[in-house]
This record gives sequence, structure tokens and C-alpha cells, in this order.
Amino acid sequence: MSKILVTGGTGYIGSHTVVELHNAGYEVIIVDNLSNSHIKILTQLHAITGKWFDFVELDLQDDKSVQDFAENNTDITGIIHFAASKAVGESVEKPLKYYKNNFYGLINLLTSFNKEIDFVFSSSCTVYGQPDSLPVTEAAPVKKAESPYGNTKQIAEEILAETAAVTPDLNVIALRYFNPVGAHETALIGELPNGVPANLVPFITQSAIGKRGPITVYGNDYETPDGSAIRDYIHVVDLAKAHVAAIKRLEEGKANSNYEVFNIGTGRGSSVLEIISAFESVTGEKLDYKIGPRRAGDIVQIFGDVQKSNNELGWKANLDINEMMRSAWEWEKYIKANPF
Repeated sequence: MSKILVTGGTGYIGSHTVVELHNAGYEVIIVDNLSNSHIKILTQLHAITGKWFDFVELDLQDDKSVQDFAENNTDITGIIHFAASKAVGESVEKPLKYYKNNFYGLINLLTSFNKEIDFVFSSSCTVYGQPDSLPVTEAAPVKKAESPYGNTKQIAEEILAETAAVTPDLNVIALRYFNPVGAHETALIGELPNGVPANLVPFITQSAIGKRGPITVYGNDYETPDGSAIRDYIHVVDLAKAHVAAIKRLEEGKANSNYEVFNIGTGRGSSVLEIISAFESVTGEKLDYKIGPRRAGDIVQIFGDVQKSNNELGWKANLDINEMMRSAWEWEKYIKANPF
């Protein structure tokens, strides 16, 4: 049984990936500094899987602690690296926090685990900016980042590619996610944003349950079918399964090189107004929303070409927008009844 380290494993995507790794027969060890997650997630993971996962509270910016951890866990064969600061707006206000956290953690991991290792990196479609053509493929040019957060993903990919080029035993897959939403079917884990959610779906669910005021649709005059911006939304469980597929690809030696990138999305775009409509249809809840001005930095539309992921990773998204909205709402109701 391979032992996989999941950094940021008590976070939103990390916790769902821990479940899917367990389901696939992997041994998992979780590292998290709990700066953007809750220790109770370990109890939730136990409720879902029946297993108490090994957990170490650790700040990846602390190079000595990471080195000690690596020396005490020499049986780790793969790393899935989620741990990073991730709010676009905050990154504009606090760029140094993002550059320090997102680079130090990555570099300390690569330095400390300086042996043969399989490494799956949590990247983002933000590296593409507003693409020249849609759907956007992995071969599309990387545009100038719109935020320090986006820049950290671009530079992290460069760090990994350049390190892999001179480190034959380092095998890397960077997964460029589109927009993860939804929650586990048990409603025991899901997205837990700190403060006011920056993302659409958790704001929708919090508005529906009375925790927030009306939803603002930022712009209805874009060149899209209904005027609102379009994104490629992917269910977090499908996204989690992509990480399992990536680890398996590396383990089985199927990669074409020791650094690869894959788009992880559905290959379809949904507008903001379509998401609102789907939520209302699935849950029977009427949403209070208003149209506001466009936000600076927002791109008109983006959705991914996922043929490479389908054909080479042997992975594809299976859960639709309705299931994304249903599960997100069940999770919102769960955390209202069981506060964290």
C-alpha cells in the first residue's frame, strides 16, 4: 500500500481527496497548519471512511520542521500538494503573504523530499488568463497573471518544471483546476470559507440559508448568451478523483515525461445566471439576487478542453451542475445544524 502525503489535507479539496485516496486503497498522512481549515474535519473523515488518518500539524514555511518530518516519514512515495493561500482578492491586498506561503512551502517540500517521489501539484486555470480561444487547451499560452495568487501558480509551475528537468527521480503532474464546487454525498465535508465567501456557490448557499444578503451578479452585459460571465464548474469529488488518477499514472510509469500538466474540468461552461437557476430548480429555494457592475479583473468566460485528461489520465468528470448544487446545499444545511 503506497503512502501518500496530502498537504492541506483538512481543507476543501484536500479532505475530499483524502477520502478518494482511501477508497482507492492508499495509506494517507495529512499535514496542515489549520490556518484555513478546522481540526474537526479529521472527525468528519473518520465518519465517512471509518479510519482515523495520521495527522501532523505543521507549517510548511518552517524548513527545519519540514526536514524533520521528511526524515521521520521516509516511506512516503507520493505527495499531493494543496497547502497554499488561495483567495484572489486577499492576494492583491497582501501579496507578500502569498509569495511567502505559496513558494516557501513548495520549495521546502522539494528540498526535504530529495529522493524519488511522485508529486501532484494543485494548480489553476488562472494561469491562462482570458484565453485567445475556447475551449482552452494545455498548450495555450500562459498569460500575465491577473493577481499575485495567479502569479504564484504560474511561478510554482515553473519551479516544478525546472526542478524536474534536472531531477530525474522527481515525477510531477500539475493539475490546472477550473472551478471546484459541491460537497461529499454524505454532506459531512464541504467548503468552509473564512468570512464572506469570495466564490459564487458558497455565497449562494449562505444567502439561501440566511447567513448573507442578496447575491450580486457582477455584470449582465458580457458577450455571452445571457450576459453573465461563464466558468467551467467541476464537482469537488470528480476533482478529488483526478488526483488519484494522477498518482496512479506516476506510480505506473505511464507519464510521457517527468513533468506534465492536465486541465481538470468538465469541458463545458455555465453562466452565473445558469448556476443560480440550477440551484433554485434543484433545491426549491428562491434566491434573492441583483445585477451589479462588472468587477475589475474578471474574465468574460473560460472553460477547458479536457480531452488530454480523458485520454491520457483515464479520468473524466461525471457529476453535473444539479448534483453540484444539491450537495452544496446539503452541506450548508449540515453546517448550520452542526457548526464548526
